[in-house]
Amino acid sequence: MNHLTIELNNEIPPNLEELKKSASRTSNWRERLEAVEALGQYNDQQTINILARMMSGDTVYPIQEAAYRKLRAFGEDVQLPPRKKGDLIKGAGKVFVRIKKSLPEGHTFEEFKEKLQKTRSDVYDTYEGDKGSDFDQWLETTWASLLKK
Repeated sequence: MNHLTIELNNEIPPNLEELKKSASRTSNWRERLEAVEALGQYNDQQTINILARMMSGDTVYPIQEAAYRKLRAFGEDVQLPPRKKGDLIKGAGKVFVRIKKSLPEGHTFEEFKEKLQKTRSDVYDTYEGDKGSDFDQWLETTWASLLKK
């Protein structure tokens, strides 16, 4: 069996402040995921603390999983939190309804998606990061169900 060896640096990342900001950027899950990858190269207490916060508190589950994997690679005794059920962001369902109602009757899914992205990029980004390649299908199903209400 091959063992993957990961070269870890026991120093503080030179761009720690920048990585802290990236780790907290709520409307950019890709940037947060990149921050996890970068922080995972430095086995330092500050990076461990940031990764632990991301593992337990990020709204996008794949980011929680990535932070968990990095912490385990450091030898930390951590448990992966369960995937959150229901709204990933409190009140997201109401946000979807409000955006739907703000658009003219007969609007398209694309118009709904565009307005969600423009007006609530945090909600859009969280669900896009969490749903991955299923995001468009999930959002269209959600939108279609709103039309029936």
